[in-house]
Amino acid sequence: MRHPAKLALYCAIIAATPLTVACSQSDPSPESAASTRDAGTQSLGAALGELNETSILRDAMTETELAGILDSPASYTILAPTDAAFNALGDDAEGLTDDEQKPLLLALVRNHLLPGHLTPETIGSAIDAQEGAVTMTTLGDGEVTFARDGEGLTVAFGDGPQARIVGEPVATNNGVIIPLDTVLVPRNAG
Repeated sequence: MRHPAKLALYCAIIAATPLTVACSQSDPSPESAASTRDAGTQSLGAALGELNETSILRDAMTETELAGILDSPASYTILAPTDAAFNALGDDAEGLTDDEQKPLLLALVRNHLLPGHLTPETIGSAIDAQEGAVTMTTLGDGEVTFARDGEGLTVAFGDGPQARIVGEPVATNNGVIIPLDTVLVPRNAG
């Protein structure tokens, strides 16, 4: 059920977000058109804890001491790469949990977090209203760009590869978890 205050917040977030126009050349993916499941009174932390396919992200959030925000009253959207997405990084992911690499891991996790309660449906509406891609700023001060891919959405960080929504996004009482098939890193990272 939509509340007028939440709808106004969505509109304010979308209106305050810098928007740019871009084209997507990816093939449509039926998986990326998944609708958002409402987890009701669950927090982001509880919902992320129940998603078996995002255990690496959950561990990274704990390692970087960002897990506490998942149960805070503030609202966040987590762009949540699946474990398969992290495993696809191969050697690039090795050692990210070492103490000397903690700043890199922290930056990676922060660039997968957006302020506010943004569902794929809300993001899609902003893309349609803009008639093109929408760029948003992450908690790590990076920019992610959402674009249409057939009926679904893609998202990319900087000049990195496009990720698609896989599985079912989950709306909680303090945010949204959007599972992705790719870790958002720019091509020049590393």
